[in-house]
Amino acid sequence: MELEEAISALKKHLSPLTENENCPILDSYGRIAACDVFAPINVPPFPKSAMDGYAVRASDVAGAAENAPVELKVVGELFAGDWIEAPFGEGALRVMTGSPVPKGFDAVVMQEDTDYGEDIVRIYKSVRPGQNYCTIGEDIKKAQLVLKAGTKIGRIHIGSLASLGIAEIKVLRKVRIAIISTGSELTEGGKPLSPGKIYSSIAFALSCALQNAGQKVNVLKNVEDDAEKISSALLEALSASDFVITTGGVSVGKKDLLPSVLSSIGAKILFSHVSIQPGTPTMAGILNGKLILCLSGNPYAALANFDIYAYHALSALTGCKNFEPERKDAVLETPYEKQNALRRLVRAKYDGGKVSIPVSNHASSVISNMEECNCYIDVSAKTSLKPGNKVSVIMIKD
Repeated sequence: MELEEAISALKKHLSPLTENENCPILDSYGRIAACDVFAPINVPPFPKSAMDGYAVRASDVAGAAENAPVELKVVGELFAGDWIEAPFGEGALRVMTGSPVPKGFDAVVMQEDTDYGEDIVRIYKSVRPGQNYCTIGEDIKKAQLVLKAGTKIGRIHIGSLASLGIAEIKVLRKVRIAIISTGSELTEGGKPLSPGKIYSSIAFALSCALQNAGQKVNVLKNVEDDAEKISSALLEALSASDFVITTGGVSVGKKDLLPSVLSSIGAKILFSHVSIQPGTPTMAGILNGKLILCLSGNPYAALANFDIYAYHALSALTGCKNFEPERKDAVLETPYEKQNALRRLVRAKYDGGKVSIPVSNHASSVISNMEECNCYIDVSAKTSLKPGNKVSVIMIKD
């Protein structure tokens, strides 16, 4: 099975969550909007000055220049937060950045283009109507769609919502995710390391990525290589989660128990042994509408396959396309001479349309050198690459 077929099978069997909750806007960063939000007011709600200066009628200062200044009577002064209802028909009004521009004026002269006069101001530069002047609704117009359902909420969304006086919105509840690391060799951090044992690590990296994506990791545990214990852990996790990720136990060794465990609990297998490296044994199943994604125990294989499959799963579960991995075309700067039997994801660094391979160790057991990388080059099977070749890269989200 090809990678694209596996992704299609995964997404075909997942439906967006529908439960939502009210959330203060400051806490909504990274969450998914549950409904469309429309502007209840204009932003700004009144004409305002874009800078310190003098509100004028543009026609009154036409032709003003350094050697031919226009003199106007100063009819008052306004600061941000002040308000004058009565319209003006002549003169200049001293204004500050953010202060209202009353009716009768249609532009603002920068104070640097004046003599800063208090009773009579000399203006040395003309302005056109609307210059240095924010119109009603210049930023956001009343009834405008400002946040679409299914959007991952970012800082600009929150700033716009705040400018509209919106204090809270409806967001999709977080996807609840369980991560189970299988392997009798795994030891929890903080405990002494016995001979033949290793510390559990990749689950922590995956958990961070999921939390950075605005989701909730509600189970994070290790389970030894025992079919009954793995089965019990899976069923318990499924009862409390929307999505379960496992690491380890998916290959063909005597202790690779996940294929038989998924079968024993009645999960439908969506894909396994996809034609890609690393992580060829990666498999996915579904039980009662909940996804079980089984990743390799090798850290790089687990990470690379997580970055492909898990984000597509989040997209399907939230209805948010922002989660889908981003692809870019790039020109290769460094060679990749090895010809792999299968299509391969090669760790690399993308920068401004160019991509390089800054590491020499591509082992599936190594992830420390990933700090230098921000993408994967998607290399076709039995293909070597030379500098100047055009390639497709998959950007890493975190």
